[in-house]
Amino acid sequence: MSSSTLSPDQVYRVVENRHSNPFEVLGSHTLEQAKDQAKGDAHWVIRAYLPDADAAWVVRPETWQEYAMESVHHPHFFECQLPGEADQNYLLKVKEGDRERTLRDPYAFKSPLLTDFDIYLFGEGNHHAIYEKMGAHAVEVDGVAGVYFAVWAPNARNVSVVGNFNSWDGRKHQMRLFQGGVWDLFIPELTTGELYKFEVKNQHGHVYLKSDPYGFQQQVRPDTASVVTDLSYHWHDAAWLEQRRSADPQEKPVSVYEMHLGSWLHDGMDNPPAEGQAVRVSQKPEARFLTYRELADRLIPYVKELGYTHIEVLPVAEHPFDGSWGYQVAGHFAPTSRFGTPQDFMYFVDQCHANDIGVIVDWVPGHFPKDAHGLAFFDGSHLYEHADPRKGEHKEWGTLVFNYSRNEVRNFLIANALFWFDKYHIDGIRVDAVASMLYLDYDRNDGEWIPNVFGGNENLEAVDLLRQLNTVLFGYYPGILSIAEESTSWANVSRPTYVGGLGFNFKWNMGWMHDMLNYFSEDPIHRRYHQNNITFSIWYAFSENFMLALSHDEVVHGKGNLFQKMPGDYWQKLANLRALYAYMFTHPGKKTLFMGMEFGQTTEWNSWLDLDWSLLNNEPHRQLKQFVGDLNALYKREPALYTDDFSSHGFEWIDCNDADHSVVSFIRQDKHSDEFVVTVCNFTPTVHHDYWVGVPKPGYYQEILNSDRTDYGGSGVGNNGGQQSHPWDHPRWPHALSLTLPPLGVMVFKLNG
Repeated sequence: MSSSTLSPDQVYRVVENRHSNPFEVLGSHTLEQAKDQAKGDAHWVIRAYLPDADAAWVVRPETWQEYAMESVHHPHFFECQLPGEADQNYLLKVKEGDRERTLRDPYAFKSPLLTDFDIYLFGEGNHHAIYEKMGAHAVEVDGVAGVYFAVWAPNARNVSVVGNFNSWDGRKHQMRLFQGGVWDLFIPELTTGELYKFEVKNQHGHVYLKSDPYGFQQQVRPDTASVVTDLSYHWHDAAWLEQRRSADPQEKPVSVYEMHLGSWLHDGMDNPPAEGQAVRVSQKPEARFLTYRELADRLIPYVKELGYTHIEVLPVAEHPFDGSWGYQVAGHFAPTSRFGTPQDFMYFVDQCHANDIGVIVDWVPGHFPKDAHGLAFFDGSHLYEHADPRKGEHKEWGTLVFNYSRNEVRNFLIANALFWFDKYHIDGIRVDAVASMLYLDYDRNDGEWIPNVFGGNENLEAVDLLRQLNTVLFGYYPGILSIAEESTSWANVSRPTYVGGLGFNFKWNMGWMHDMLNYFSEDPIHRRYHQNNITFSIWYAFSENFMLALSHDEVVHGKGNLFQKMPGDYWQKLANLRALYAYMFTHPGKKTLFMGMEFGQTTEWNSWLDLDWSLLNNEPHRQLKQFVGDLNALYKREPALYTDDFSSHGFEWIDCNDADHSVVSFIRQDKHSDEFVVTVCNFTPTVHHDYWVGVPKPGYYQEILNSDRTDYGGSGVGNNGGQQSHPWDHPRWPHALSLTLPPLGVMVFKLNG
């Protein structure tokens, strides 16, 4: 028996999982001193720690000769000294009880896929494709196929890869600390589909079993293991992506169908919403989620029929709890497995593009949940979050706040946003809860927050992150949408970073939304006292690039759906909805409507149930859906309604002061031609006859929209398709239309010729 080439301490640092670089001990090593030993021809040694092995041999594949390994200092720590030059081309034959198997040694592969430059960029916060190196990647090393793992855990004592392939035993695949707090290991002969986690031990040996922060797929909840995944897919949207690069969405029609994939529809019925076939299938015990591919087949034709330009999905990134709607993300690089595989989601996006529909994904960089398998206390320290709860915790939400001052955390988030555009070809992000990021005292009482270095409440690190995010996004992907959900008066949210803005190209107009819902919830008899609600938004409409949104947030938590907010009887409720939507689509700003609003969902959104598709068995709700489709068609057909949303040149009041009649009228002007449209709104159920509305030019004005048409469920009051203008002795308007204003109606007119 040869003597051991290691001390007991060196062996037990590996056996007890205390070594930060097991490659220093395991694998093949040259023995310069071996010539002085009993076996003078022994020049190298192979060592292996095999916790389940009773015996082991080194196998040289060129001759298939076997060399017995000997136990040293520990019954499962083996080594074998060999003559000749050190070689990594060997196999290990292992006897475990009655079973024998031959395997490749992970510690024979010493070349990391990560480079010094990768680590430098990551530490600087500027590695935009770090997801190509971190996580799990099926690769070949030295001609051998396997999976390369890398994870950032700078405060860990040691890290192992665990999974079914090693019985979740952290002793078997111990990683090395490479550089910059990054641990890595190549495991030969693993393939895609393997389940895995990282076993992370802190300096005291406490174990944290973590999903991969950069993992491309996770198990279906409640299981939380990551899945080795190949993201290859044959795309068919090159033409779409090319035209997007040269497009300016600020001058394009943008009408967004916001939706929650898990409650739009469950399996169990024919393609929705065919007349007479709509039922509440989610109440059936056998109902299940539609897959991404099934959603592509059912959702896309529906959205295309309605004329929307984009679908916005509530966060598709993996999340543990259905009831969070996706906003508590635990797998930032993994589309949720509830609805299928990454390739299934790619197919969904690909099919959207094939049907001229863009895809917007809600993105959540403001916070993350405390689930044990996630980012929280990742390496036994506050790694991704602030240690001080006054900066690192949202108590009301029960979540943690990212530490934006840390370069590697900032890199994680920016690369994550880029990842969805790169790998999934999405067309935009809506950044959730931006206000919670910008303010250090957001939802915190005095004494529960820490001022910035200047004594203010602005989160300077979050501001820097958002500016860097948008600069990088538009540098790589011109023509996309970056939308801020920001509910305060923070200046220049949607202005370029080079003028001091945050760099988004759109911002949700929360003020408009609140004013509209307050106004429309008033009984029409009282609306004369609230005229300011309907007109105030124009005072600030051009201070940002606003998107008008009636979103999911307005139809939950006891607020009721839009239908429920409207006053009056059934007919008046639907008429009010038509008036609200028509005013929204003719008001400056891009548009977003949440699912179910298009047909007048009568109950509050419940994320556990389907939309109430049975309403489409009732003619008034089918008519409202038709109206929304026609409204989208009009919006896309008339450049005056979308080319100049963000300057005063595109909008002019005709009359905003007729509070006694609750009537407003205004002009929308095309940016690139002399074309314009005139919108007239009557927000009372009273018909007004011979109501004069000023116009800038003489001629015949065609009525191109009337929300009171009978085929929309209205009363049919109108102007016989249009009106010829009349001279008018008015200081501003030399001509006028003498109109009949329908009850709770909105009309749009366009000059012929």
